[in-house]
Amino acid sequence: MRLRATPKALALRLDGGESAEDIAKLALPEGLPLEVEVAGPVSQEVVEALLALGRPLTLVPARSHKGLSTLVVSKTLRAGERVEHPGTVVVLGDVNPGAEVVAGGDVIVVGKLRGLAHAGAGGDEERFIFALSLGAKQLRIGPHLAQAPEGEAAEGPELARVVEGRIVVEPWARRRSPPTPPRSA
Repeated sequence: MRLRATPKALALRLDGGESAEDIAKLALPEGLPLEVEVAGPVSQEVVEALLALGRPLTLVPARSHKGLSTLVVSKTLRAGERVEHPGTVVVLGDVNPGAEVVAGGDVIVVGKLRGLAHAGAGGDEERFIFALSLGAKQLRIGPHLAQAPEGEAAEGPELARVVEGRIVVEPWARRRSPPTPPRSA
């Protein structure tokens, strides 16, 4: 266990060997919230002791936590197939209607995306969906959902992301040439 002060909080690192008594013995200055980094297994008694301290509490992942890997799927996904991964998913092929790609990270389709894609499935709205041809009827990014308007076809590579609380789809060429208006998703 290690305790240090930061400008905005008290940072407490739990390595997993702490007891509820260790937490109760902490001499904490008043006024600062507690930020707890959990780096090892913590018992229910320790969690209850933290809550009993009676101050705002935030749990943060261990600094040694590695970024999640990228899953590369080297085939076309057919109807009924589902790929789910906690990191980014790259599909080297098409995602046909009825197929699903669910990623905790980004979704990148090097092909046609006509099935369902959900980026940031753990609630991360900072993620994106990219496809060489984006023709999906439904997109999800974090908690946001967008339905494609009827009759509007994709024209080349597109990127879907969350802007001001809603999903927008932008032509990929926009990043290299003069701006074109984003289409609604």
